[in-house]
Amino acid sequence: MTKLNELNDNAGARKGRMRVGRGIGSGKGKTAGRGQKGAKARSGVSINGFEGGQMPLHMRLPKRGFNNIFAKDYAIVNLGALQKAIDAGKLDANAMIDHAALKGAALARGGKDGVRLLAKGELTAKVNLLVAGASKGAVEAVKKVGGKVEVIAVVPAAEKAAAKKGSAKAAKKA
Repeated sequence: MTKLNELNDNAGARKGRMRVGRGIGSGKGKTAGRGQKGAKARSGVSINGFEGGQMPLHMRLPKRGFNNIFAKDYAIVNLGALQKAIDAGKLDANAMIDHAALKGAALARGGKDGVRLLAKGELTAKVNLLVAGASKGAVEAVKKVGGKVEVIAVVPAAEKAAAKKGSAKAAKKA
């Protein structure tokens, strides 16, 4: 019977690393297997994707898509997931459910601009929600079971900073 302290790999399963530049007898001495001279023989070689001065393929291909820098970042929560969390006891249906509560129940990941409620799934519990956005279907589904959805106006960080800057300027003038 094998004991825990006698466990080891099969012979040859783990190969030691090649130690280069350790004398001619090692077989990888002097130039350390890099040949002679040239960019590849030097340290700090960075020629991945280099095509000899020709425009590299990744730069020749056309750009696609668009990245909207003003897009809001909402954490999306579906009604079905909300009901599942209530059934599992992660959320209290009687309390006001907001971004912090949804984060605590691991339903809202990220979403620096708040939570957006969507109507996917079935909701049976009467809930009061405080969210940054909600689809018409989601609002109707929550109202149908006797709950209510309060949509708060989220002020973007840029606007907050601009307002703060403006108030600082006003204070200086006064």
